[in-house]
Amino acid sequence: MKAILFNGELTYTNRYPAPEPQEGEALIRVNMAGICNTDFEIIKGYLGFRGVPGHEFVGIVEKVNGVSHDLSGKRVVGEINCACGVCDYCLKGLKTHCPDRKTLGITNKDGAFAEYITLPVNNLFVVPDNTTDEEAVFTEPLAAAFEILEQIHIRPTDTILILGDGKLGILIALALKLTQADVTLAGKHDNKLMAASNQGVNTIKITPLFPLTKSYDIVVEATGTPEGFEFALQLVKPRGKVVLKSTVAKGKEINLAPVVIDEIQVIGSRCGPFEPALRALSRRLIDVKPLITKIYKPEQAKEAFEKAKEKDSLKVLIDFR
Repeated sequence: MKAILFNGELTYTNRYPAPEPQEGEALIRVNMAGICNTDFEIIKGYLGFRGVPGHEFVGIVEKVNGVSHDLSGKRVVGEINCACGVCDYCLKGLKTHCPDRKTLGITNKDGAFAEYITLPVNNLFVVPDNTTDEEAVFTEPLAAAFEILEQIHIRPTDTILILGDGKLGILIALALKLTQADVTLAGKHDNKLMAASNQGVNTIKITPLFPLTKSYDIVVEATGTPEGFEFALQLVKPRGKVVLKSTVAKGKEINLAPVVIDEIQVIGSRCGPFEPALRALSRRLIDVKPLITKIYKPEQAKEAFEKAKEKDSLKVLIDFR
């Protein structure tokens, strides 16, 4: 099958062996996959991953092994964490923190930059008919945005700043805007800020004159940089909350004294619920189409990744159809 591989460098092959679903898993033919910032971190060495990267996808179930189902032929998206199901974390409903989990395209499991993938049936969600492949491929990162609403209570009177005008930052701004809170997206790129402001999000450009005042009840760090956390601490009010969304390969020495002095709550935030993400897409509450920069075929993998690295790029997609 066609696949994009990372084994120290990014390569394309049309002879990669197709996976076989284990008991309880489905074989899914990938229609479309999205390049994520985590994929760039993997190329930099994040988690030492080798194999097929990619975890944002939409595809069609071709077969299921060993469980009753009604998914054959259905178009699906999938939660990326494959948990053991029997450890203390799984039994407490914390499968995304299962110590023995495999994570699609990130940890010990080939990912979505291939014609076929496998995932547990319980990880799959049927895509509404009125949602296109180009929209559905955003489900996983949009679910990560909605995870913030699972973790903290946001009041309509809250002032919220999202740092980072990349794909995830914009999706977070659009998701949190649904709470009626005062949401502002801060970034460095006019075209990316425009993509958010066109959907009613307040935006501010980060320049050397950016006001470093503790003005926000909640600051969401989605810059994708090691420096983002320190920047967030300069902007959040005492007893406010900082939500960390960036996963980066390299760390940085950080002064944590402001966390103690200002009594800041720091919340790590990762994967999230697929149901509200699919609902927001289906009901047209969030329009992701303006975030698509370009679509490539898998044979153009290197070109696609180079395009996705460009400062003005948002979402670059790989079309396996």
